[in-house]
Amino acid sequence: MFRHQGKTRTLNHNLKIASLLSSVAGIVNVAGFFAVQRLTTNVTGHFAFFADEIFKLNFWQGFVYFLYIFFFFLGSFVSSFLIEIISRKNDHYIYIVPASIECIILFVIGFWGKGLIIGSPDTIAFSLLFAMGLQNSLVTTISSASVRTTHLTGLFTDLGIELSQLFFYKEKEQKHKLKSSIKLRFTIISFFFIGGIVGGILYAGVGLRSLIFAAAILASGLIYDNIKFKLIFILLKRKRKNS
Repeated sequence: MFRHQGKTRTLNHNLKIASLLSSVAGIVNVAGFFAVQRLTTNVTGHFAFFADEIFKLNFWQGFVYFLYIFFFFLGSFVSSFLIEIISRKNDHYIYIVPASIECIILFVIGFWGKGLIIGSPDTIAFSLLFAMGLQNSLVTTISSASVRTTHLTGLFTDLGIELSQLFFYKEKEQKHKLKSSIKLRFTIISFFFIGGIVGGILYAGVGLRSLIFAAAILASGLIYDNIKFKLIFILLKRKRKNS
């Protein structure tokens, strides 16, 4: 799910990582908004608010909106930077550090963030935007830009285009490729919505600690991937000894 890249990556790998990470993003999106009334998984809306505040000459508030955008960008930059460094040593483990940092951020905000909601809500927003920048850059790199999990605008655009193309693409290979892409889009959108619903239910009960559940989902994905890789490695090793 995390390890495979390039030609070794299949639709099944993308479906697994899409369902895992989009559900995490859905939880973060809802929990972050309920906690601080800020968008914490994408920056599209923040550009409009930034321009509006600057137009009103509210430069400090405009700067805060700029920081929302910057922290998402910074998360993306840090993730890509770490991936490039790690890939030079062992490209099988490029995902571990960025994903682990995201886990830690979600856990810390989930566990200690309640006190920040009133005193320093922007700290929560900055942290979650940074985490989502990490995630979006990571999954984009791993999947060769086939999967994006933190916002839906582009997904609905692509889905609309691809659904319309079904009426015109008649060749078997083209239609198969198109249906695979549509399946992937539906998976991301569905699990983002599921994550959002789960996040809303959890937030109503435990507040920001719902982010701990999101961190646990991500951590379980990393553990599953690691165990699966080790089992496959052991089986291949035994097969070579027996042959």
